[in-house]
Amino acid sequence: MSVLRRLLRDPWAVVAAIVVVLFAAAAAAAPLITGLTGHDPFTYDLDALDGTGAPQGAFGGVSAQHWFGVEPLTGRDLFAIVLWGARTSFTVGVLATAVSVSLGTAVGLIAGYAGGWTDRVVSRIVDVMLGFPSLIFMISLTAIVAASFPRPLLIVLVIGFFGWPAVARVVRGQVLSLKQRSFVLAAQAMGAGPFDVMRRQLLPNLAATVVVYATILVPAAIGTEAALSFLGVGVPPPTPSWGRSIGDAISWFSVDPAYVAFPGGALFLVTLAFNLLGDGLRDALDPRLARRRPRSAVAPVVEEAVTR
Repeated sequence: MSVLRRLLRDPWAVVAAIVVVLFAAAAAAAPLITGLTGHDPFTYDLDALDGTGAPQGAFGGVSAQHWFGVEPLTGRDLFAIVLWGARTSFTVGVLATAVSVSLGTAVGLIAGYAGGWTDRVVSRIVDVMLGFPSLIFMISLTAIVAASFPRPLLIVLVIGFFGWPAVARVVRGQVLSLKQRSFVLAAQAMGAGPFDVMRRQLLPNLAATVVVYATILVPAAIGTEAALSFLGVGVPPPTPSWGRSIGDAISWFSVDPAYVAFPGGALFLVTLAFNLLGDGLRDALDPRLARRRPRSAVAPVVEEAVTR
């Protein structure tokens, strides 16, 4: 409860959590919401376009029928595309983060606890992975893999695989510190094996670090998926994606810049919200970073005199 109270004291973290929950709820209920509006992200509406293929009306064709306007050339409802695109982005972001966190936690935990040559080998592998041009490899891999392989699953695996080294480095550093603590040494002295020490002593104390880092990885994974879709190697059409919508909007920006506003704004808000939530969780889970009552100006002087 103290963690929740500290989190609730941070207004930015609270607002960020509300934004994340609203987007997640909207993404989960996208079929229901778009069913109520009478539009889906796959149906063309050529009557909403003019002779050049651009949306009729101002602001990308915003109207009572199309709240966010319509997509150029197809007339698909942009509100439905943004909602269903949130499903794609959240699914890829959460699953890719789960892959990265699972691999990184396991590798970092083993390397930090085992030490010796195991730690040295893992550290060199992590260094190589962090220096590898991951985006170029992602583009190449997604372009050459057979079309029969489910593309969303491929995107999740590729993003998750290249995300684990950063998690492993953070977890390894925490384990190197924790394994010298008295409760770990006591467990070892009582005959606990390495697996039991890692599972019962180290993992519970790594939970806060892993949770905070996961909230930072989710927007990074969402941004990577958007970048891949923007470059045309992400989820295949007609699956809605914020990145592909932004990429399609670039060629229409000089004609109607409103088309990029809604998918771009959604991507910006989700990324910002996750980052602010991660900062708030970090402060709430670490009592040393929690906001304290301001001290008087003479307090440092008194503390220094006492220590002397």
